Amino acid sequence: MGHCDLEVGEKIAAKVEAFVRNEVVPYEADSRRHDGHGPSDGLIGELRAKARAAGVLTPHIGEQGDHLSHRATAIVLQRAGLSPLGPLALNVMAPDEGNMYLLGKVGRPEQKERFLRHLISGNARSAFLMTEPAKDGGAGSDPSMMKTVARRDGSGWEISGTKAFITGIKGASVGILMARTDAGSDTTAATMFLVDLPHPAVRIERLIDTIDSASPGGHAVVTIDKLRVSDEQILGAPHEGFRYAQVRLAPARLTHCSRWLGAAQRAHEIATGYATTRSAFGKLLIDHEGVGFMLADNLIALKQAELTIDWCAGVLDSGELGTVESSMAKVAVSEALFQVADRCVQMMGGKGVSGDAVVEQVFREIRAFRIYDGPTEVHKWSLAKTIKRRAMAV
Repeated sequence: MGHCDLEVGEKIAAKVEAFVRNEVVPYEADSRRHDGHGPSDGLIGELRAKARAAGVLTPHIGEQGDHLSHRATAIVLQRAGLSPLGPLALNVMAPDEGNMYLLGKVGRPEQKERFLRHLISGNARSAFLMTEPAKDGGAGSDPSMMKTVARRDGSGWEISGTKAFITGIKGASVGILMARTDAGSDTTAATMFLVDLPHPAVRIERLIDTIDSASPGGHAVVTIDKLRVSDEQILGAPHEGFRYAQVRLAPARLTHCSRWLGAAQRAHEIATGYATTRSAFGKLLIDHEGVGFMLADNLIALKQAELTIDWCAGVLDSGELGTVESSMAKVAVSEALFQVADRCVQMMGGKGVSGDAVVEQVFREIRAFRIYDGPTEVHKWSLAKTIKRRAMAV
């Protein structure tokens, strides 16, 4: 996973970028990209057929679930993110990308054959059922507050609870469901279960209207009512759910950063094109200091985000869990890219807030990104605890 792997990643990324710019970007005007709570399955299927034919479908994962390094993956996903539809077309979007990673790491061979193979092929979508409604005091940014419980029932388990903001469950064929399990003296243990979807005991109560619109199936509130599962459906080992969540979440935060870096780069390109062709008060917009400085700030922020992602990916490639580093990257990148998107909207004026340019969608999606996978304030709070612990250990 050294220099050779990065060279492979760069070659794949070049193919991905060409595909996204030439084949995916024209679909941004397709009405199916806003089908209720996200792009329609018909549009996704059409785009993935083209990606499959071009040899860029799920380009960072091999048939057996083996991944490119995190650094090489970051390069590929950045190019995929050049369009909000790019990650969907290439099968590298959340939550599927993170679910494939976790299955590849801890899934048993038969689970990889039954679930992972179909996800890698792009013929299935998945959901990750961890977050719970705040009104019930359930798990949000703090998974230890989880209320959903799996109880032993004969030779299997019975699961009941409520989940919220479950991305893509409408239309998904597999779910990774996290629930509390009693591990003797440890009453705070949790286990992950693989569930075939749709299932009568897993009901979508409603789809939540949100500012973002890039996720197929949107985000749902889900009730699990006496769902019966077997031991064979346990992902990895029982009672290890919280540990597996960290295995999944640190790389997932980074892949979010990579995809939205690509989107912000594209917004900057569009805003630059506007500023270098649109005139006001006798000169091009870019020649007005206020606009020129905003573009300069964007360039600086984009490069800083790129370097931050590469640094964090290197930590993960070294074999470390990287939770502290991924928290820092999530905060730094999401905040910087939001400012980039905001400046792009501002420079473009009325066009920047209209559907005439994809910039307004990039702005909305990155605004949501500041919250998803842990809001900035939660990550800072966690980092402050780490600082205190390290200082007091000296």
